[in-house]
Amino acid sequence: MAFVSGPIPQRLKIIHGFGAVAFGVKDSGFSFFLLLYYSQVLGMDAGTVSLALLLALLFDAVIDPILGNLSDRTYSRWGRRLPWLYAAPIPLAIAWVLLWSPPTSSTPTFGELLTIAIVVRVLLSACEVPSVSLVPEVTSDYDERTTLFRYRFLSGWLGGLLMMVLAYLVFMPGPDGLLQPEGYVPFGIFGAFLMVLSVIGSAAGQHRIVAQLPEHKPPPFSLRVAFHEIFQAFSEKSFLIFAAGGLAAYVSQGMTFSISNYLNLFVWQLDRTELVFYPVTLFLSVIVMFLLVGPMHRRYGKPKSAVIGAIASVSLMSVPYVLLLLGAWPEPGTLPSTLAFFAFLLVSNTLGVVMMISATSMIAEIVEAFEERTHRRAEGAFYSGNWLVQKCATGFGIFLTGQIISWSQLAPGIEPGAVEPEVVRDMVMYYIAFSVVLAGIAAYWLGSFPISREEHEARVETLEKRRKKALDAAARGDIDAGTIVP
Repeated sequence: MAFVSGPIPQRLKIIHGFGAVAFGVKDSGFSFFLLLYYSQVLGMDAGTVSLALLLALLFDAVIDPILGNLSDRTYSRWGRRLPWLYAAPIPLAIAWVLLWSPPTSSTPTFGELLTIAIVVRVLLSACEVPSVSLVPEVTSDYDERTTLFRYRFLSGWLGGLLMMVLAYLVFMPGPDGLLQPEGYVPFGIFGAFLMVLSVIGSAAGQHRIVAQLPEHKPPPFSLRVAFHEIFQAFSEKSFLIFAAGGLAAYVSQGMTFSISNYLNLFVWQLDRTELVFYPVTLFLSVIVMFLLVGPMHRRYGKPKSAVIGAIASVSLMSVPYVLLLLGAWPEPGTLPSTLAFFAFLLVSNTLGVVMMISATSMIAEIVEAFEERTHRRAEGAFYSGNWLVQKCATGFGIFLTGQIISWSQLAPGIEPGAVEPEVVRDMVMYYIAFSVVLAGIAAYWLGSFPISREEHEARVETLEKRRKKALDAAARGDIDAGTIVP
């Protein structure tokens, strides 16, 4: 049974969404700043840094399903998710500070970066997997689930973009900008504080509603049983279709985020003031998404909305780069170039986030499809599966950025205006080519997602009848008449 029947209170939407701020802080740091910091500031090779981040993501992706299974099996008077949300944030904050202030004064080694990146990602998963797994537990309504994800995405983007603005204006405002090493220490400290506040604050705000003893006590944890249950969940047809589309979408997102500072500095030649307007433009696009995605899901459903978002986003995103290569774009670094770039960015990112939120929201419907087939709910398994897909893909996207920078032969520490035209051309061409291919793959598979609104609503009704039948049977002492599985 869902914790909330009918419309979700506004306060709960805000509080639940606030928990995603920690993920936004992490995502902004890893995707926008970490590769630049360790390569251009600390002096590590960009390809080596991207490889370390990829391996950290792959390791974390293997651990995620175990965390999801443990979350599903947690049995306490605070429910299945809250114990994780109270225990993980403090260690996460400590690891996050260490990531941005390496203990050695020399250039960090590959092993040092790999180790701290793994620790941060595993602890972030211990916060995010239980938090997002609450969505299908809080409500079974098709549209209300979209609403909860809208608030999660809005909060996550707000957290990440806040860190970007503070990086540009407060932590690294000097003449060296993002190449200023001393600014990254307070950047890490403030981000750690924000992570703790969001995760624990969100958990405490939902405590009264979700802190309930699970209906049934699960059997003791066994690695063999855990992997069997994980494999069973990941074999669900609808999950495999989602994973194929989500993999391409997340690779594209990871590449776009991690290469954005390179493009902003070396292709569009944004100055320090204009860099501040970059996250502002992104946040405005998320506001537009927040208003747009609900009506789109009601009219087109989640799969078709994802297709529209994927195709329209990459099409609009490519226009400025194609025109630049053709010599039909205003001179980079001028006001007309910057304003036009931000206009295309606003619309393309809006549609890109529509694609991402549509894909993520689909997972909630897989939970009931799996329950109907197996008589077992596995929210944590499926959302950890989502993070497995996302992290593998995002890591590969960051890895692609590292290779693009290496292939284009961008020299470390070079000033934006001093980059050779051939370097800019190669960087842009590689980026556009990968983006178009990945968007096409994502659109095909996400558009093939088999669960419609009507099918989901019929399934929820069937499961509700099954639960009532099982309760009636239990009241009569008829143990063979039905089962209830948490």
